[in-house]
Amino acid sequence: PAWLRRLCGQLLSQRLLRPGGVQAVVRGILEGTGGGAGADAAAGDWRTCDMVAKILASCPQQCLSLEAYCSLVCPQILDLLHIQDKLTARQFQRVATTTLLTMVKEHPQLAEKHLLQPLLAPLLRCSKT
Repeated sequence: PAWLRRLCGQLLSQRLLRPGGVQAVVRGILEGTGGGAGADAAAGDWRTCDMVAKILASCPQQCLSLEAYCSLVCPQILDLLHIQDKLTARQFQRVATTTLLTMVKEHPQLAEKHLLQPLLAPLLRCSKT
């Protein structure tokens, strides 16, 4: 029903905007996926990661602005690249890179400001010295 979809969307959006919310949402969605072997499991894993990335790249209706959403969520997306557990890290890195690519296509200026500049800052510092 529409009311349930709306309520789930609101709860998901509220959780994403909290500290650690992106990792909690990604972990919750990916939990139980990726099991199995072979091409079908790998394709399903990619589809799931792509779906999660689309969710993260979309600004919820409850947010006042896309800029505010990006300032809260993008640092958390970059944190996904630093997960230590190898199995989890692979899926989280897929989600992070797919989200980054999606945001660069849909919102290039905001993606540059909130994702690419922080990601490339160490490289730029090294190249200046």
